[in-house]
Amino acid sequence: MPKSKRLMELMMTVNRKRRFKVQELADEFGVSKRTILRDLQELSELGVPLYSEVGPHGGYQVVRERVLPPIAFTEEEAVAMFFAVHALRHYSSLPFEAESASALSKFYLHMPGDVRDRIDGMKHRVDFVTPTRRGDAPCLSVLLDAAVKQRVLLIEYESKDEEESRRRIQPVCLYAHNGFWYCNAYCFLREGFRVFRCDRIRRAEPDADAKPLDLGDVRLSRRFAAEPREPVRLRAELSRAGVQRCEGELWLAPLLRVREDGSGLIDGGVPRGELPFFAEFFIGLGSEARLIEPAELKTEIRRRLAEMLERYA
Repeated sequence: MPKSKRLMELMMTVNRKRRFKVQELADEFGVSKRTILRDLQELSELGVPLYSEVGPHGGYQVVRERVLPPIAFTEEEAVAMFFAVHALRHYSSLPFEAESASALSKFYLHMPGDVRDRIDGMKHRVDFVTPTRRGDAPCLSVLLDAAVKQRVLLIEYESKDEEESRRRIQPVCLYAHNGFWYCNAYCFLREGFRVFRCDRIRRAEPDADAKPLDLGDVRLSRRFAAEPREPVRLRAELSRAGVQRCEGELWLAPLLRVREDGSGLIDGGVPRGELPFFAEFFIGLGSEARLIEPAELKTEIRRRLAEMLERYA
């Protein structure tokens, strides 16, 4: 086997085994222990994080931060990968912020010069625009780790009314929308699923005393929402333009019905305590929406419009 191919296969083997002895590798590759030792030294110089342990039960081990084997990308794939990571720069916080910046730098520097020139030209021609938000979300990595490992967290959360509370949650998934990060989680305080704005989570730490729920069947692609407290039925007719504006609001997806002609209907239960929010929302839709019910929401909209008329009289 040529040396270059052996080194490539050796890199994949040690990443897979994580812990191994030199003699095992020598037998597997059909070479001497001396040859394997030289190969391991070369892999170490290339950046594969290896360390040795002495003693009768010793051997070699790959540290936790493994180096993946090289992957051959076409030029188009490389450009697509670069801009996929490059688009994340609009977010002030990421669950893997340092790693994404490091990966992008490595990716760019190891490309051929003509491909870098092409990327430099495309930077001024294409972008994935996301609103830049001022608030940081310092707990993203903790939330993501808890979602993957199904762990319970004790968090300090600041509501939109700037009231702080401590509660236990079990994160299920994270998603970014309109410049903000959100965490879908089971809230032990409310005994149901809730959505938390990640920039309002001031602190999050594992709660070793809490027993996690089995939420392995809940996925990001599966829609689930909290049952509204004090529910009230919301119905509104939407024009085609109104539908297009509402389609950009993820929280409206379970309530939105779109007809074949492009018009639509909002129909479903919402929390009574959220009616002031819906009043502002429907005022923003203007003539593209016609509210049918509830009556108290119509009253709230009229009250707010009267205040606006008085302000600009």
